[in-house]
Amino acid sequence: MAHGCYALAVTTQTRETTNPQETAHTNRTLAEATFASPLARELAEDVLQRFLRYVRIDTQSKDGSETYPSTAKQLDLSRLLVGELREIGLQDAHLDEHGYVTATLPATLPPSRQGDVPVVGFIAHVDTSPDASGTNVKPQVVRNYDGGEIVLPGDPHQVLRPATSPALREQVGHDIVTSDGTTLLGADDKAGVAAIMGAVRYLHEHPEIPHGTIRIAFTPDEEVGRGTERFDIRTRW
Repeated sequence: MAHGCYALAVTTQTRETTNPQETAHTNRTLAEATFASPLARELAEDVLQRFLRYVRIDTQSKDGSETYPSTAKQLDLSRLLVGELREIGLQDAHLDEHGYVTATLPATLPPSRQGDVPVVGFIAHVDTSPDASGTNVKPQVVRNYDGGEIVLPGDPHQVLRPATSPALREQVGHDIVTSDGTTLLGADDKAGVAAIMGAVRYLHEHPEIPHGTIRIAFTPDEEVGRGTERFDIRTRW
């Protein structure tokens, strides 16, 4: 569903909200869903806010383009991510001439043990599908979903129905993010981007957690089959 006008991303939240930007569904306080772990609870709001910020940036790629990346607007999010990575503390964050964002989260293991573990890569793509508009995305947050139909406000003909969506039926008590029905949402793969950024921030703030070197990369043009066309893993990792 990520390519369609009513794409969903789901987080597990259980609190009330008074944010006027959120839909009328947010007035309900079911508080039925549980988090997978205390860490998931701690990261959830940061990841959600990042996701809402990223989906508002139009990063649609283009089939048949002769440039790389295929659209310059993908770089708008890439530049933002470089800035946020540096704010977190990853000072080697860099955007190259091909539109790849890379950064390094140094190992916290003792030097004598770092050779015992592999370098791990966190990778996601910033572009969204050419199949539906990515311009002026207006994300809607449905807090504590109650199991009913969700009418998308930008196009009331777009209705998410649990009767026809088994995945939706399973999300009662969770938070759901949708577009307003006039555009795609961009959960593919901005949900991944937001999750990586939230994880990197948390790990950087908690050096007591032992881990090896972590490399971060955000690529363009995955949706048009060119995401790794100029990504040289030998020099980047």
